[in-house]
Amino acid sequence: MIECNDGRCTLKGAVNIESALALRDEGLRLFTTADMTLDLAGVTEVDSTALSLLFEWRRAALAANRRIRYVNLPENLTSLARLYGVTELVAAE
Repeated sequence: MIECNDGRCTLKGAVNIESALALRDEGLRLFTTADMTLDLAGVTEVDSTALSLLFEWRRAALAANRRIRYVNLPENLTSLARLYGVTELVAAE
């Protein structure tokens, strides 16, 4: 689930293979401001699909000449990013 208010959105719940498609579509619909922050503190579960989702949102933002920042990544997501060598792609700018 994604909640947004004035360029700051919060992602809550599981981000995995089961939820990724719906979350992708919801994010693409909601992330419309030029400079947006997505807070991931409420994420409860992740798998590698979560990284793909963050990359997809970043690509969409860049294509629309927008900026998206990810903050408060859960440790398990940070560990996955380190494992795959993509930490800089999900780090806050």
